Amino acid sequence: MAFELLTPDEMAEADRLAIAAGPVDGIGLMRRAGGAVAALVLKRFPAVRTVHVLCGPGNNGGDGYVVARLLAETGVAVRLVATGAPRKGSDAALAAAECAIAVEPLAAFAPETGSIVVDALYGAGLSRPLDGDVVQAITRTVAAGVPVVAVDLPSGVSGVSGEVLGNAFAATLTVTFARKKPGHLHYPGRALCGETIVADIGISDATVAATSARSFENDPSWWRSHFPSPANDAHKYSRGHVGVFSGGPSATGAARLSAMAAARAGAGAVTVLSPGAALAANAAHLTSIILRRSDTLQDALAFFDARKPEVLVYGPGLGAEPEVGRFALELMSVAEGRFGALVLDADGISSLSHRRAAFFEVRKRAQPALVLTPHHGEFGRLFPEIAANGSLSKLERARAAARRAQAIIIYKGPDTVIAAPDGRAAINTNGTPLLATAGSGDVLSGIVAALLAQRMPAFEAACAAVWMHAEAARRSGPGLIAEDLPLALREVVAGLSG
Repeated sequence: MAFELLTPDEMAEADRLAIAAGPVDGIGLMRRAGGAVAALVLKRFPAVRTVHVLCGPGNNGGDGYVVARLLAETGVAVRLVATGAPRKGSDAALAAAECAIAVEPLAAFAPETGSIVVDALYGAGLSRPLDGDVVQAITRTVAAGVPVVAVDLPSGVSGVSGEVLGNAFAATLTVTFARKKPGHLHYPGRALCGETIVADIGISDATVAATSARSFENDPSWWRSHFPSPANDAHKYSRGHVGVFSGGPSATGAARLSAMAAARAGAGAVTVLSPGAALAANAAHLTSIILRRSDTLQDALAFFDARKPEVLVYGPGLGAEPEVGRFALELMSVAEGRFGALVLDADGISSLSHRRAAFFEVRKRAQPALVLTPHHGEFGRLFPEIAANGSLSKLERARAAARRAQAIIIYKGPDTVIAAPDGRAAINTNGTPLLATAGSGDVLSGIVAALLAQRMPAFEAACAAVWMHAEAARRSGPGLIAEDLPLALREVVAGLSG
């Protein structure tokens, strides 16, 4: 299974390259696409009485004409509805010419109970809001309560961002070709696609690779080879040492969640760096986790020089105070030769929003390796110009932030995006609302840190951590609280290591 995601422009380039390489031409690809949709309609809806095929004037509509012709040839009653004639000489015009079914106007479209609708109006390339008769067609489809099979992407959903452009069909089944598009994975588009099936129409993996696509669906299949496994002669420090900074006496839980997650995700040693005033609170709850007093930068430096941690977690439970941001900048400034990576989460991110210029100046040297894990609000505070750019999708915003901060960005949400400064990005698809509970983000930071400490490459580590975090939640099920997640990681790690 392939996991590249293609934007509409990249998909158009894949089509062009496939046609140039031969032997299939444009109308040949269209016939294959329409054939794949028709076959799925017959398989999923064998008892359907009538199929309404809605065709737009472009290539998506051309696929629809093929669907209509093939279904009619099998004896299915087909009503063909079109918004306008395809451009003369186009592949869509050829497909329309091959379809002898009379065309009805969209304004007269009214699906009846027991029928289904094939939406071949606009697909992934739409960039303007739907209006007029198309909106009425959506309204009538909803009122009839009939299933919708979308060709490529439900009309009205942006293939780039997953956003709804005014209005959109809600599909029962979406059939796309060669690869998924970002709009299939971003919300709200993901919810409107129903089940998404990728049909093979003869566009090779090599052709897809030639598009230079840099986006992926997050899945263990492509990062599992980097997943750490301890050597037979491993000892606790060779498996990686993680340091987690704790908040004050009334805010110690977040650091402990991160620390336990780091230990469960494979770090050989984990130390909580605690203010003196919080030592007793932390000591009362820690057993396998090391505890060390750290009130000042000098205390932290002494720990770094003595214990050589590979990775630090900074932010959970610290408070969004300017002092927290100042200390984060100091950590980045003294990292060289002391630790290799820093995971900044929660208050560590929000506090830097008051020191943005200094932060971006420090990041010009791109050391240490940095992973930022913002949710929507934190992202907007640290990257306000990027967040306010309505022309960018979530994927594109994460990429822009990764370049700006020279960091791995984990832009959290139901469609979490992981982005690297080099342009690689992934959209996570196993997320669950079970993670919408206090402290779950602290657990994610610990998982990221553990994988980095075991020398998993930073982008792959971030992708793996996001997937593992969600998988642990799914295995725990309803009633989950953040304290459950570190223990739930045991099965997840075992499954990846086996």
